[in-house]
Amino acid sequence: MTELLKREDQRVEDTWDLSSIFESDEAWEEAFKTLEKEIEKANNYKEKGINSAEDLLEVLEAERELSVEFGKLYVYSHLKHDQDTSNGKYQSMNNRASQLATKLSAAWSFLMPMLMHIDEETLNTYAEDEKLKEFKFDLEKINKKRKHVLSDKEEKLIAQAGLVLDNPSSTYMIFNNADLEFKNAVDKDGNERAVTQGTYIDLLKSNDRVLRKSAYESLYNKYGEFENTLAQTLSGEVDSHIFTALARGYESSRDQALSNNHIPEEVYDQLVDVVNDNLHLLHRYTELRKEILGLDKLTMYDIYTPLVDEDFKVTYEEAKEHVIDALEPLGEEYQDILKEGFENRWVDVYENKGKRSGAYSSGTYGTNPYILMNWQDNVDNMFTLAHEFGHSVHSYYSRKNQTANQSGYSIFVAEVASTFNEALLAHYLYNQLDDDKKKLYLLNEQLEGFRGTVFRQTMFAEFEHKIHTLKENGEPLTAEKLNEVYGELNKKYFGDAVEYDELIEKEWARIPHFYMNYYVYQYATGYSAAATLSEIVLNGTEEDRDRYINEFLKKGSSNYPIEILKNAGVDMTTREPIEKAMRFFEEKLDQFESLLKKQ
Repeated sequence: MTELLKREDQRVEDTWDLSSIFESDEAWEEAFKTLEKEIEKANNYKEKGINSAEDLLEVLEAERELSVEFGKLYVYSHLKHDQDTSNGKYQSMNNRASQLATKLSAAWSFLMPMLMHIDEETLNTYAEDEKLKEFKFDLEKINKKRKHVLSDKEEKLIAQAGLVLDNPSSTYMIFNNADLEFKNAVDKDGNERAVTQGTYIDLLKSNDRVLRKSAYESLYNKYGEFENTLAQTLSGEVDSHIFTALARGYESSRDQALSNNHIPEEVYDQLVDVVNDNLHLLHRYTELRKEILGLDKLTMYDIYTPLVDEDFKVTYEEAKEHVIDALEPLGEEYQDILKEGFENRWVDVYENKGKRSGAYSSGTYGTNPYILMNWQDNVDNMFTLAHEFGHSVHSYYSRKNQTANQSGYSIFVAEVASTFNEALLAHYLYNQLDDDKKKLYLLNEQLEGFRGTVFRQTMFAEFEHKIHTLKENGEPLTAEKLNEVYGELNKKYFGDAVEYDELIEKEWARIPHFYMNYYVYQYATGYSAAATLSEIVLNGTEEDRDRYINEFLKKGSSNYPIEILKNAGVDMTTREPIEKAMRFFEEKLDQFESLLKKQ
């Protein structure tokens, strides 16, 4: 095994260049001190109040400017920390930045209540002032939330109750990540393998079925030992969602959760309905999996095993060229941004001692987008690179074309650009490859990605809504009830090809997203929107391409996410995008079966 490089031994050209944010750590320290002093001025605005459009503009611009400066401080410190988490200096800088965030938030906590004290008609009048045009949409959103904002005394009570309301989630996270220990799995040769949250899926991808079964039983038997306790934490989390929704006058906890991004509830219901109407495609895929693996009985611990054994090697230099070429349908300007990112060191490429694991895209208004990789020479890493550049170029366009207060984008659309890039890369590779084995590998990856993102996350979404509805109707969420609901959904989604066992009923206990309040459905809607948009761009005209870039990538949060997608060509309030995504899955399944027959 090759020993990992130390951070200082990495080639400079393989690391990100953070000097465009701050020339040095000393420059960061100076900016930190300056911002600490600037934060104290918030009290001046609090005392002055808002008595005119000019007052409103002044306070909004001041708050925006401080947020931008803090963003740079935070991004620099967290990227420095992540490149080597063992470095004490950068641990300290990152911690100090987090503490400064708390101080900044506390200092400006007066602003929203102050805005709410201005009556709606007056605030609307202010918003029409030409000088406030950059904040007009923000003020519109504030007014829309007005009916759910309580009196000062009530808001204070809810704020004080925050720690109590967060307790079920906090307890679960500590228990799940720190306290749970699993029995080692045993492979066919009698060798023991550690089972952890991080190794579990890799063990289920093994070709050793004895090992898969052992890991599966280790994990779910352990969760089963604590199912009553975990049922109580999840029930408590649902209670907290229901409490805040009722307190603020929402019709339900789902109504409150979706209203944060102004998403109509029909979007959620249509996702579940269309996926349910097409479960025969997932059943067809599980039947095919059973056939390819040559099993009399397909079990849940056989679901992750790759169907194609192929060593698909890709170096980083090769991946860069493939990604640039694959995204040619987006035009020369888009490709030039990719080249700029590669040439100007937006990417921290290789693993080193202490480096944070995984991959992400980061950055803030006024900085380059930055990508963390831990590169391995395989096709999966190439898709990750394309995915993260999807986020990065989306952020690049948004920050170049929107003001700081509207340069971000909501989680509802966050995965669209990244998944879009993966779709274009898969299309390009499939047409370039002349090796059927590699084509099968590629198709298997796409089918698995779709199963995990659309079918699985929709099943999670259906479970999440069912348990909230049960609790809202007064039914207790016992371990027995949660097992029953989850078990029935698992049967429905995976079909008769998969032999049912009671251990999978306990899977709800290991899913942290169920503590995130109607979050998971957005993975499925985002994937579906990306599939539709990529099809439009691949099969359309320059006008279609420009529409995607101008009406989606450049829009940030200057409009409601549903409207931004609609203007780009996808109406998520209809069934059509989910149905198109299902046709995409069916097409890939057809191609996979056709190539298999040639083997």
